[in-house]
Amino acid sequence: MAYLSHSNLAAVTEVGARPYIPFKTNPTDGGSDAWRQLWHCFWYRRKEFETHYHLRSNVESTFSMIKRKFGGALRSKKETSQVNELLCKVLAHNLVVLVHEMHELGVTPEFWGESAPKAVNH
Repeated sequence: MAYLSHSNLAAVTEVGARPYIPFKTNPTDGGSDAWRQLWHCFWYRRKEFETHYHLRSNVESTFSMIKRKFGGALRSKKETSQVNELLCKVLAHNLVVLVHEMHELGVTPEFWGESAPKAVNH
């Protein structure tokens, strides 16, 4: 709700995206077309709004989990190295979640090894 400002709405719509920012309990008319479109979507198409909004909240939760587990700072100096370091953190996070869910759901992985199906070459 803190992100609901005219400048933020304008910035999102200028790049061709659609903002999904929830309103406070007492919204007042924002005056801009972007504000009115968002307000109508928020009140009259709530299911659509919440579907899009919760995608954003899921991403923010994932970022928070990665930062808590592996730290929020990158140690690399060069941009390419920073990208690789961040991708390693994301990969490690995904592996941690996968192993956790395996134990939580009682799933036993089956590794094919030598008995893996052979690829057919045409």
